[in-house]
Amino acid sequence: MSIQIEAKKQTRLLLNLWNLGGIEKEVKLGELNKQVKLNKEKAKDYQKIYDRLEKEEAIALTKKGNSTKVSLTNKGLQMLDAGIKSPDFKYKPTQKVRTKDFNALLKWIEHLDIAVSPNNPNNGNTNGKQSEIVSYEEFKQVALDVYEKLNKGYNYDDLVPIYRIRREIGEKVDRIQFNEWLLEMQANDIFQLMEGSVEDSAPDKIEDSITTELSGLRCYAKRLVA
Repeated sequence: MSIQIEAKKQTRLLLNLWNLGGIEKEVKLGELNKQVKLNKEKAKDYQKIYDRLEKEEAIALTKKGNSTKVSLTNKGLQMLDAGIKSPDFKYKPTQKVRTKDFNALLKWIEHLDIAVSPNNPNNGNTNGKQSEIVSYEEFKQVALDVYEKLNKGYNYDDLVPIYRIRREIGEKVDRIQFNEWLLEMQANDIFQLMEGSVEDSAPDKIEDSITTELSGLRCYAKRLVA
């Protein structure tokens, strides 16, 4: 197998792993193999790539009984970015691109830094319009940045009011999507949403917190991962 083909297979594997789980969620190895394999290929055709990526700490493999799960690390995310930008990842006009790979690549482009957005004020936009957050991965990073900013700036002792996070992010995301993505961050063990009430029980601050049918009112976020 040529170096170019090997590099392209590695990038496709990392891209599909990112598409299935990002850098927070573990993915079943069998599910990833099914997503990555081309016609007539077998899972064993990718074993050397898995071995190399694990050795380079680009992925993490976890075995539980007969089940193996794989997750993407920050180094793997950097390797994916470099692989997509590499000339080796280019396709010739006669080559077919699978729909699943194309859609994963579109999702990756969507995830890219919002600094490239024409609505970003740092790119010469003077109308004051906020750039919208269009993906969970983008929201996660923004929410973590806002959490750290508020936690350090107001000495919240790792219990940051959810209403402050919502208001800091503002109109970049609508209320319903904010709720769904913050709850997804809790499901991925990034935040723990804590019960209680805001400092002065102000109705508007409670409204800007999160309430679910199962868990009730949640007013504070506590970060679980470094």
